[in-house]
Amino acid sequence: MIKVGIIGASGYAGIELYRLLLGHDEVEVVAVSSQSYIGQSISDLYPAFYGYDDRFFESDDAVLHKAEMIFASLPAGISEKYAKFCDEHGKKFIDLGADFRLDNEADYKEWYGKDYSEKELHKKQVYGLSEVNRDKIKNATIIGNPGCYPTSITLGLYPLLSEHFNLNNDIVIDSKSGTTGAGKTLTEDSHFPRCNESFHPYKIGNHRHTPEIEQELSKMANEDIHVTFVPHLLPINRGIVSTMYVKLKEDVTFDDVMSAYHKYYDDEYFIRVLNGKVADLKFVKYSNYCDISLHYEPRYHQVIVVSAIDNMVKGAAGQAIQNMNIMYGLEETKGIKMAAPSF
Repeated sequence: MIKVGIIGASGYAGIELYRLLLGHDEVEVVAVSSQSYIGQSISDLYPAFYGYDDRFFESDDAVLHKAEMIFASLPAGISEKYAKFCDEHGKKFIDLGADFRLDNEADYKEWYGKDYSEKELHKKQVYGLSEVNRDKIKNATIIGNPGCYPTSITLGLYPLLSEHFNLNNDIVIDSKSGTTGAGKTLTEDSHFPRCNESFHPYKIGNHRHTPEIEQELSKMANEDIHVTFVPHLLPINRGIVSTMYVKLKEDVTFDDVMSAYHKYYDDEYFIRVLNGKVADLKFVKYSNYCDISLHYEPRYHQVIVVSAIDNMVKGAAGQAIQNMNIMYGLEETKGIKMAAPSF
């Protein structure tokens, strides 16, 4: 059994990670922490765990010393010190925050306003997009779990960019997310009276996930990719739909695109390329699936890619567990092999 601990388990991604790990038959959750709720039981905060697997929130140090596989779900700028401890003590570390997602410190400084405090540690980080970086993840000890928006977008565009089907390097991306994507800290936009019966864009052109999206898409295309990324807030709890508009080279047909997506993804358990259907977040909620649908617009010879995920599962906790499974050589679907509800 893998002795697992979660630092920051009281947040949405952290508690979702805890919920999923309880169903993993190769894992023992030995400790969970929360700086705000030390000494309180999980069910005090999340009554769903009352009488099931209720335990007390401990200190971060307790998690570090009891566990061999440590997940951290924390705001930017905090995870490095925990990753350093894990690196020095032969433990594995998966960060669900932003500290190990960006390759360049200058990008981190620009978008998060912080410097790297453990610069050498970042040479060991691996970007945890499971289906794309599987071989690197197998031998990694520090994983930067991708952001939720970047997961839906990079998986949606991976085959197209890898095959160099795009006419140019400018891509328009329109994404919509449920309110859990903003975390538990309330803002003016996330108060119930503001977001209920509403639908609006936010952080237009300056969302923090932009450099992460461009970084990973550029690797896939082997050239600099620029995106116009506009996120929107949906008045729902969870789910992301990303719609991406890409003009095709003149000699590329829509059949070429469809064939490429099936070639890349038909053997991937968690990615479903839909034929004749439209990706819909209702049918990925509470699952680790990424549904992708492809649509051709003949007037401008462009493909419209629609990608749907659950931001708390494939966009956070589920992908983190998938990465852990890869790191330990386990069946990749362990603990996360579940279908979405039908209605």
